[in-house]
Amino acid sequence: ITLGTRFAALKWKEQLVTTIAQVDKDKPNNRFNDGKVDPAGRYFAGTMAEEIRPAVLERHQGSLYTLFSSLSVVKHFDQVDISNGLDWSLDHKIFFYIDSLSYSVDAFDYDLQTGKIGNRRSIYKLEKDESIPDGMCIDTEGKLWVACYDGGRVIRLDPETGKRLQTVKLPVDKTTSCCFGGKDYSEMYVTSASDGMDKEWLSRQPQAGGIFKITGLGVKGVPPYPFAG
Repeated sequence: ITLGTRFAALKWKEQLVTTIAQVDKDKPNNRFNDGKVDPAGRYFAGTMAEEIRPAVLERHQGSLYTLFSSLSVVKHFDQVDISNGLDWSLDHKIFFYIDSLSYSVDAFDYDLQTGKIGNRRSIYKLEKDESIPDGMCIDTEGKLWVACYDGGRVIRLDPETGKRLQTVKLPVDKTTSCCFGGKDYSEMYVTSASDGMDKEWLSRQPQAGGIFKITGLGVKGVPPYPFAG
């Protein structure tokens, strides 16, 4: 797990947390945000500054890190605003990544053997009504699903053409992340937030902060990779 600015191990039954490594030691206002294990069992996770209010924060304070199975940590780059959604192409040659306030889904060349990334480029720029890209996952057809914070939707993207293929709207604005689940990974689970919403807004969206299940998408997700350490 990541908590605060620590990589840590959690023993679920014992409720025991052991620190593995600390990052961003010079930035006491930082915290980890999103993370995911790569196909080789390395844990990629990124940081951001604590928000003053949702999506309002000191810019360029975050970094992207990898925790290796040896428990060593590598920093890939800094100057990140809000380190967010991430996943890998089905052939394990491309790493997809979202820094939310760039309003972009980016791709990197990715080396499965070493975990190194490079050659960053944007593959999709969000439209105004899609708002802020947040969490992300990939399906078994190699298409990306992105939760749109303040956009009230998840969108399906073709990373090869840069085109949006599908929009699924939800009854809340602040959709935060998405992943596939269920016994055959054919269901999508979408998280949402309620932070920063006033009473009037909450009365219009009483399900804000809820977790939603979407069925009938006709695509399946990729099972998560376990950490190799």
